[in-house]
Amino acid sequence: MLDSEEIQPESTMDYARAAEIYQAISQNIQSIVRGKEQTVKLLLAAFFSSGHVLLEDVPGTGKTTLAKTLAKSVATMFSRLQFTPDLLPSDIVGVSLYRQHSGEFEFVRGPVFTNILLADEINRASPRTQSALLEAMEERQVTVEGRKYPLTRLFFVIATQNPVESHGTYPLPESQMDRFMIELSPGYLDRDSEAMVLNDQFSSHPLESVRPVATEQDVVEMAAALKSIRITEELRYYVVDLVSATRSSENVVVGASVRASIALLRISQALALFAGREFVVPGDIIEAAPYVLGHRLQLTSQARFSGVTRTAVVNTILQNVAMPK
Repeated sequence: MLDSEEIQPESTMDYARAAEIYQAISQNIQSIVRGKEQTVKLLLAAFFSSGHVLLEDVPGTGKTTLAKTLAKSVATMFSRLQFTPDLLPSDIVGVSLYRQHSGEFEFVRGPVFTNILLADEINRASPRTQSALLEAMEERQVTVEGRKYPLTRLFFVIATQNPVESHGTYPLPESQMDRFMIELSPGYLDRDSEAMVLNDQFSSHPLESVRPVATEQDVVEMAAALKSIRITEELRYYVVDLVSATRSSENVVVGASVRASIALLRISQALALFAGREFVVPGDIIEAAPYVLGHRLQLTSQARFSGVTRTAVVNTILQNVAMPK
């Protein structure tokens, strides 16, 4: 595992090589997670942008399998946490134990000290436990008994939650929702894709055969290459105008924050990199906007009762805000 001090952000990777790495990881995942090309694309965009992803969908749509396949596609450390109502913050970050033989306390690191962390059914844990992830997700560190412990620069959280079952769940607070760079809903498979899944799992689970196709250093260099993708001043203002429009929408109580503007910029750069381009085009921003902005919006009561969705609000904004020529 690469520590924060060991990672070198400078990259000599050319854009063609970056696109090859993306294709290799994407194809590896899609060989297991069938019929979800767009979901895989956006998941990897957040991964290489040093963001975090919230997967929200009904049970059985491949959320956990998607996270596990990504972890197996990169030769790196992976941990899974099953969130339950009795889970404690110390179960996530770790705990200090007294060692009688030495007469000193020793900090035993929790599962958060990894590179890829799957937080399964995150909304089943109490708000206190959920908050234990906030510092880790935002600052790449945890604080235990006044001492700070750094996480790796590759630290990536994939959290899942079920939107239809409310019994025994605790809705994520707005501050934590804002920590997720994007929200994705894989959805059900089409007929052909579901038939392929049945064929894949006829004798064994295909996850058992997944092998790494990229290294930690590949991911580090991809992240550095992503930040070198050019974006014009007009497109930067376009990003700002889209995010600002969420704050003035009549259907929105609280719009997207500046963090959303940064996330939209980064995801757009990643989509350009995946396409082998050295620059962002308006289509990259438009493609990313619904997944970056939607989960950050708090709708008015009237909008919710009228059946207005957050996706519909974002799509309306995309239609009304003038796109640079």
